[in-house]
Amino acid sequence: MTDSYSNKTKLLQKMIDESKSMVFFGGAGVSTESGIPDFRSVDGLYNQKYDYPPEEMLSHTFYVNKPEEFFKFYKDKMLALDIKPNAAHKKLAELESKGKLSCIITQNIDGLHQAAGSKNVYELHGSVHRNYCEKCNKFFDALYIKNSTGVPVCDKCGGRVKPDVVLYEEGLDNNTVIGAINHIERADMLIIGGTSLVVYPAASLVRYFKGKYLVLINRDKTDMDSIANLVINEKIGETLSKINV
Repeated sequence: MTDSYSNKTKLLQKMIDESKSMVFFGGAGVSTESGIPDFRSVDGLYNQKYDYPPEEMLSHTFYVNKPEEFFKFYKDKMLALDIKPNAAHKKLAELESKGKLSCIITQNIDGLHQAAGSKNVYELHGSVHRNYCEKCNKFFDALYIKNSTGVPVCDKCGGRVKPDVVLYEEGLDNNTVIGAINHIERADMLIIGGTSLVVYPAASLVRYFKGKYLVLINRDKTDMDSIANLVINEKIGETLSKINV
């Protein structure tokens, strides 16, 4: 690693040491080091070939009109149930357990933050681990969806079981957004990691930050780099693993 990277990780350490109420805001790049593909990189879902574009298959309209095709794609590409947390997830859980990190706000639906031990997680786009019958609201776990044949149906009433994930054309959960905003407004340090900050309205939440240190850790540049106190264009797990708590 370069001296510049080493100096940046030392500065990150200093900022974390000085902070008392940190918030982490993360995207797909947090989970790519665990083997889950993101959407927009060279190997991402948007650059893979399907009968329909991924953004169309993950839309509410597609879910309603072509449920068989939706669940075929969903089970194949969105249910990575054997994936384990990486260094980023583990370090963030450690920061929370030591009282440094007040919450995690994530755009991911994989549940890896909780698997690593994090408790206070705001899942802006829902979770593959929560699924509900559209008729009777019975809860089902991710394995029920994974092991189902075709379109999953409720074993109680026969209704279709919908993953509790926010599809395109659907709005974010209001209580989740309000909770995330409240934490961001109270934070003295906000670390944004593994996100290109182009997915709205989620990306707009960072505008509520008025604290001391804004840090961006992402492989590629973002539109908010110019307002950050520190920008590190490296893998987030690799970077956070260098932090001592």
